[in-house]
Amino acid sequence: MHNIIEIVNGIPRHPLYRFHQPVNFTAAEGECLAIVGNNASGKSMLVDIITGKHPLLINPVKYDFSPSKAKMVCDNLKHITFHDAYGTDDGTYYYQQRWNQHDIDAYPTVGDLLLQTEQIAQKSLEDELALTREEKIKVNDQRASIKEKIFKLFHIEQLINKKIVMLSSGELRKFQLTRTMIYNPRVLIMDNPFIGLDVNARKQLHDLLLLLVKQTKLLLIIVLSKIDDMPDFITHVVEVKDRVVMPKITVQQWNSHNHFPPQRVLTEDKMQRIISMPYAEDFNLKHDMAESDVISFNNVTIRYGDRTILDKLSFTVHNGEHWALSGENGSGKSTLLSIVCADNPQAYANSITLFGFKRGTGESIWDIKRFIGYISPEMHRAYLRDLPAIEIVASGLRDSVGLYHKPKQGQLEACRFWMDIFGIGHHADSSFLKISAGEQRLVLLARAFVKDPALLILDEPLHGLDLFNRRLVKDIIETFCKRKNKTLIMVTHYEEELPSVIDHHIRLKKINA
Repeated sequence: MHNIIEIVNGIPRHPLYRFHQPVNFTAAEGECLAIVGNNASGKSMLVDIITGKHPLLINPVKYDFSPSKAKMVCDNLKHITFHDAYGTDDGTYYYQQRWNQHDIDAYPTVGDLLLQTEQIAQKSLEDELALTREEKIKVNDQRASIKEKIFKLFHIEQLINKKIVMLSSGELRKFQLTRTMIYNPRVLIMDNPFIGLDVNARKQLHDLLLLLVKQTKLLLIIVLSKIDDMPDFITHVVEVKDRVVMPKITVQQWNSHNHFPPQRVLTEDKMQRIISMPYAEDFNLKHDMAESDVISFNNVTIRYGDRTILDKLSFTVHNGEHWALSGENGSGKSTLLSIVCADNPQAYANSITLFGFKRGTGESIWDIKRFIGYISPEMHRAYLRDLPAIEIVASGLRDSVGLYHKPKQGQLEACRFWMDIFGIGHHADSSFLKISAGEQRLVLLARAFVKDPALLILDEPLHGLDLFNRRLVKDIIETFCKRKNKTLIMVTHYEEELPSVIDHHIRLKKINA
């Protein structure tokens, strides 16, 4: 058994990416590794060293991809990043793009991109002079076999004609894995692979990865913030603590220690500060919030081309209710929320009332948005901006992606208040792009809460958070909902992530499945 990847006393060239101790890391044939650690501990930095994104001063990373005949690292090692769950940043994406038919039509389908990937992989194979004709045939057969298994397990045929921009975060995860595995890599690194997937899809992914590990030479490395997602086929664990890479241990050694989420982490002082903080200026409106339905859908139907996403959906959310919204990947959860948040133009073609405003009767989207605090995977993707974190939070005051109005002093104090509540006050002046994905999620959560919204919409809010921060966010949600006239809609594929205040549940069924 040989080491496929080996790092000995590695020190990154760039000082911003250096660990507190030299990096030592090995991944050997026959192993399945999990890299674990809290948010901002250095997990992504370690992966960037492994993949060569951050070169080392001395003792460069050693690779031995045998029996693979491909010579290039990029042909042997593939990395599915955290942001791949939300799509790819092609420089043209904007937040409401997924809901606008004109822009949807301009995007390629899943089938188009998978075919393109197959063509690139085939050309790479043909250009590889080290392979004999028989070896190329064997590689092609392996790729075809893997593709067939993935298509069957993930029901990719159902997505083939779907525009890439229309995929849910869970469907995007399936697509990204399918596209990556077409290359039949020697090493696959996946960041938090199970987030955004429904229960069935998580089991499908688990079974697929297990199949790949057993039937191929694939070395699998999984990066986990949610450590209770650790698959049972993991053999070794590498923990990263405060920019120190700990020695590799067996999964049995790892499991011998307790790794349970704390019961409560929000301090009593912060709980009281949330409950007793002054209400927003527009709390008492001309129409009585306490007596109006917050949301009313009457036979709402949403279609894109020949695809029906929601079909004659009717339901009402009353003031002060706390709802869980669930359903398998692609069932229309994000579409429903895009209507509530006034981001979907098709709302005007349906009978919808929000906060007493009937859509299409003269209200502006800002009349709706000023009552709503919102976070979603699409929003995280849209916020790939090099701005100070406090400006990201402040953008929630005016519901913009980016800050176009200078906040008043009182508004900046509200931003600092919520950043402190979420434990990220020290990142007020940090570049949003330079903090970890988990810290970015906390910044966006602070943005959702900053204007003390009447309606809080949280679409997969705990994506990428470690055990401590997941418990912290649950505590904050539960405390916020103790305030007067606060309504909640929360989406998650993990029942244990739902706060204790949930008192209503709606489950969507996938159409055209």
